[in-house]
Amino acid sequence: MPVLESYGKNCYRIPRQGNMNADVLVYLNRELYEDFKEDQPIQQLIDAATLEGVINPVIGMPDIHTGFGLPIGGVMAMDAHKGLVSAGAVGMDINCGVRLLHTNIAATDLHLPELKKLIDAIEKRVPSGIGQKSRHSAEISKNFNEILIKGVPHLIEMGIGRDEDPDSIEDGGSMAGADLKAISKKAYDRGLQLSTIGGGNHFIEIGMIEKIYDPESAAAFGLTEGNITVLIHTGSRGFGHQICTDYSAEMKNKATAYNLIVPSAGLASVPIESREGQNYLGAMVAAVNFAFCNRQWITDDVRKAFCSVFGGGDVDYGLNLVYDVAHNTARFEEIKGKKMLIHRKGATRALPAGHPDNPEKYLKTGHPVLIPGSMGSASYVIKAEHGVEAIYNSVNHGAGRVLSRTSAKKEITVEDLKDRLGKVIISGRDYKAYLDEAPQAYKNIDQVVETFTEIGLSRKVARLRPLAVIKGE
Repeated sequence: MPVLESYGKNCYRIPRQGNMNADVLVYLNRELYEDFKEDQPIQQLIDAATLEGVINPVIGMPDIHTGFGLPIGGVMAMDAHKGLVSAGAVGMDINCGVRLLHTNIAATDLHLPELKKLIDAIEKRVPSGIGQKSRHSAEISKNFNEILIKGVPHLIEMGIGRDEDPDSIEDGGSMAGADLKAISKKAYDRGLQLSTIGGGNHFIEIGMIEKIYDPESAAAFGLTEGNITVLIHTGSRGFGHQICTDYSAEMKNKATAYNLIVPSAGLASVPIESREGQNYLGAMVAAVNFAFCNRQWITDDVRKAFCSVFGGGDVDYGLNLVYDVAHNTARFEEIKGKKMLIHRKGATRALPAGHPDNPEKYLKTGHPVLIPGSMGSASYVIKAEHGVEAIYNSVNHGAGRVLSRTSAKKEITVEDLKDRLGKVIISGRDYKAYLDEAPQAYKNIDQVVETFTEIGLSRKVARLRPLAVIKGE
């Protein structure tokens, strides 16, 4: 593997060489750099840098680890007209993302029996685990096409959520350009999964605001130290997975016809302006809207769970939506006067104060950026600072793995997991089922967040501590 050369504080570079059309920049602070042992994600960034139409540089985030094609924690920008689009560079879980709800409940007022009742009430409403179908299948079937086209605003019309919720969602919960004709029957058949969290690293977490770093921004975001929060992390489920599977195969088959060199199956690409490229983007947008609606419907179920446990109406407990950010997307953006298609895989869009794409309520501060940790470690609310356009208005999306799922199951014991979790409640299943999601399998979230904070590209607003976590096998 080419050597990462120092390129300023917390930044390392592989200059363009051989078939590369762009440099590779990887952002790691000193602690993360010293612990970084993986060759494959760096090679994946180098492979991305060989694609036609790629814009300089290709970026690796502090949470970088091996993915399919582009690494997780990878950002690749393409010339909007001459560049390529890659389904694998977006990922299988299109718009895997996270949203945060804040409450007016002090953590000191939520006692253990009530917390357990709340977890049980949420689990009764929101299925978890791979392949699980929604408890709202009949409503989904009747409204599925409108959900894919309109996104969250259609759910609001159905009475699922509050009128103001879209004001706190990236794209208002509705990305334009969904093309239903570009979606396969297989994908449609996997669509009855709205209001399910799935498995892997997806979760619903009850936590508390442990520390405020930026009181002014925290106030603008509605965050109060010591209060209870809810994090919801899930994506487009089997629907988005099937779309990625379909188009990765098609792009691989079409590469020869377009005289394209494909460095790996995961980076199979076609021209953005080709029929296949436009079809993929239309199908991808539908999956983006599906995922926004998935988190929205879960939000509605969570609010109802609070009411079932504590009585009254959901507004009595706050439960206001702070923000909802997408991770795995490809979207057209203009940066420094240049229009580009930015692929973010395991990366989060992060707009600084004054950027016109911010929601109006966050125009003066920049929108909240949510960085979830593992089920036994902290999560962060941060905001972007000016200068972040150098990394395509992007930051990391989480902690990032240091152990593969297979390695984690071999190296971590149930006792190790329980010790790291401490008092954090994991919803009543066998601990052995979650060894691959143990905190030890992930990087130090504090160091990951500090990487951009230390060089002024982001600012910490608040630190969240988990109290109880719902996960699916």
